[in-house]
Amino acid sequence: MSSFPQPRRPRRLRGHAALRGMVRETVVHREDLIMPIFVQPGVGVKREIPSMPGIHSHSLDTLPAEIDAILAAGVDKVLVFGVPEQKDAVGSDTWDDEHGIVQKTVRLLKQRWPELYVITDVCFCEYTSHGHCGVVSDGGALLNDPTLANLQKQALSHARAGADMLAPSGMIDGMIGAMRGALDGEGLETVPIMSYAVKYASAFYGPFREAVDSAPAFGDRKTYQMDPANAREGLREAALDVEQGADVLMVKPALAYLDLVKALKDTFDLPVACYNVSGEYAMVKAAAQRGWIDGDAIARESLLSMKRAGADILITYFARDLAPRLPSLG
Repeated sequence: MSSFPQPRRPRRLRGHAALRGMVRETVVHREDLIMPIFVQPGVGVKREIPSMPGIHSHSLDTLPAEIDAILAAGVDKVLVFGVPEQKDAVGSDTWDDEHGIVQKTVRLLKQRWPELYVITDVCFCEYTSHGHCGVVSDGGALLNDPTLANLQKQALSHARAGADMLAPSGMIDGMIGAMRGALDGEGLETVPIMSYAVKYASAFYGPFREAVDSAPAFGDRKTYQMDPANAREGLREAALDVEQGADVLMVKPALAYLDLVKALKDTFDLPVACYNVSGEYAMVKAAAQRGWIDGDAIARESLLSMKRAGADILITYFARDLAPRLPSLG
């Protein structure tokens, strides 16, 4: 007779799918998802991004069909990235109330789909001729304080256009305090800020930079984005953003940094978002096209891992296509 203690039965819920569903600890819902969208000048533009199959950059006249598809899938939140008609050294398109590409997009979205929750990326790399996230010196160094002043102008312009939430992505020191002060001073204190609080200088961003033509013309962004080796630094960065008035904290990228997602969730009493970035999307799509993996299954499992780590909000290029197969909170 075995001396090992007999296990309580059942050890596993084998063959009981309904029961497994009842006791499942983590569920990804449609409402968790945010779909990034790319908008550019022109007429009749629907440009597929080669390294991101199924993702397109749209002009304002082709964007409505994409928004209809996103809403029909059950996704009611988008994150807007714009590509301007002309770039300059400071990214002045970002605070052009009348002609700015993001401002025009926000007005269109809020007029035609008032139920759509519109978040805008607040940064400069897509808008500057040099591809860096702010004002740079003659020697190529990013100048923090002049960048903060321009960031305030951009934030106010996006909010005046009707953005529901602002998402600063540059990892500029003091960005949350500068934006919060500018918004509050203009009576826009109810506009929330989702901070890219923990954003790494990652190799996973390549396809995105192709999409918006934002690769740096010189140097890199390692002086203002985080070293992938550092975790405690991420907690310090997030704490500063909390002190300055952030409403949501984000980790970017997602899959390689789930430890930071959990750390933020355990440390701060704020919602946590993670960005399932372009490189993560591209890898799944490339392997699926070769028949090596079940792309949809991998995508769902990846999002589940992010939610399990503690993410409340999932920004992902899979949102539109996966949402119809996910449960709804409603």
